[in-house]
Amino acid sequence: MNPFTTHGAFSWFELLTDDVEGAKKFYGDVFGWEFKKADNVDFDYQVVSLEGQEMAGIMDMKHIGDEKIPPHWGNYITVSDINATLQKAKDLGATIIVEITPIPKVGDFAVIKDPQGAIISMIEYKMSC
Repeated sequence: MNPFTTHGAFSWFELLTDDVEGAKKFYGDVFGWEFKKADNVDFDYQVVSLEGQEMAGIMDMKHIGDEKIPPHWGNYITVSDINATLQKAKDLGATIIVEITPIPKVGDFAVIKDPQGAIISMIEYKMSC
């Protein structure tokens, strides 16, 4: 199973923090993660890899613009058709938190709150995986 092409698979994890360098030091020392700056965005987005496999990202909280949200890890689930999946989630009681938004050279994502109140992101990759 390729998590970047399998509908319903967890495929990406993302830390939003107010201390990117501190997070890199902590997670690098604890888990042996490696980091590189993403080249597809105009801000400091750190791509996390382990043994050459990219799996997560770290970015500064200031890029989401909401001071009420605390630092946290978020999860992305791959979808094959983001428009249809977002509509289905909405029909089943989800609230759209972030409308479909493009990520340059990656794909489109959206964020929903499920009927129980949990937040999750979905992503339709447009890059070759």
